Amino acid sequence: MASKLFTPLPVGGLTLSNRIVIAPMCQYSADGAGNATDWHVIHLGNLALSGAALLMIEATAVTPEGRISPDDLGLWSDENEAALRNVLASVRRHSDIPIGIQLAHAGRKASTHVPWQGGAQIAPDAPRGWQTEAPSAIAYAPGENPPVALATADLARLREAFAAAAARAERLGLDAIQVHGAHGYLLHEFLSPLSNRREDEYGGSLENRMRFPLEVFDAIRGAFPAGKPVSMRVSATDWVDGGWTVEETIAFAKALEARGCAAIHVSSGGLHPQQKIPVGPNYQVPFARRIKEAVGIPVIAVGLITGYEQAEAIVHSGDADAIALARGILYDPRWPWHAAAALGARAKAAKQFLRCQPHQYPDLFDD
Repeated sequence: MASKLFTPLPVGGLTLSNRIVIAPMCQYSADGAGNATDWHVIHLGNLALSGAALLMIEATAVTPEGRISPDDLGLWSDENEAALRNVLASVRRHSDIPIGIQLAHAGRKASTHVPWQGGAQIAPDAPRGWQTEAPSAIAYAPGENPPVALATADLARLREAFAAAAARAERLGLDAIQVHGAHGYLLHEFLSPLSNRREDEYGGSLENRMRFPLEVFDAIRGAFPAGKPVSMRVSATDWVDGGWTVEETIAFAKALEARGCAAIHVSSGGLHPQQKIPVGPNYQVPFARRIKEAVGIPVIAVGLITGYEQAEAIVHSGDADAIALARGILYDPRWPWHAAAALGARAKAAKQFLRCQPHQYPDLFDD
């Protein structure tokens, strides 16, 4: 039986050569002003040669205050745009993989140390720290400096920032945009009743809590060419009683589909420190299946998908249309090659790498 993992998948106006997506992964390696560095050439160039069908650039802040850490990538300035253009030029000289970008704002989870320095919040008056902003003035964790609640005028400013970053993404020739609506960052904070206690038209009911994330999607969709896909990454549940639920995620996914969303990338959690996540292989796949049953656009599953047959089963059974790899492809940057070998399929490789083809797999690589 032919592998479904290695069949093409249309996503909006883009056709993926297989069903393997490289998820956006923060590198915390910008220069302090949001500019990409040589590390991004190495990192993205490595993954661009993996044989996957789509490479997504890490969560990229649309304002300086929207960075998770002071070392996060940004796309709010001409300087940011020029630095990323240089990185992309280097990568594209040696790979034709489609490249997208995840546009993001960290909300109340901004202004933190990088993970290898503990990841704790940096206070607004500390070196390299700043005042965070969010739907409501509720800190992420006890003892943290609370965010400032966004006023209506601030929401207009942020919509414009997302749209401006999308326009920059188009000038960079990027093939796709993913909107970060997951993991407890700004848009997810609007969605969840645990972090959104507003009493205006952006809080309270599900319709109101979805309003700003949908407005941001519309702003990005309007600033990016119609023939290029804009997708959304969601947390299907907060894993906390009284929080965001999969049923609400389904309603959100339907609203996104109606607005021209090209795909839904299904993750979970990240909003509340009391989350209880039963982590294990495929632990988020049931959420992807439920969302896929409710919408007609492609659904991407992610989370502890490490085995080749495991990934094949997810797409073959219809649990999801594609799978995304994150930590797994950092550990094994040739995962798609190895999956193709195991599943009797073919993968793409740079001509400089063709001599490594194992003798027992003489037809592994495409020309």
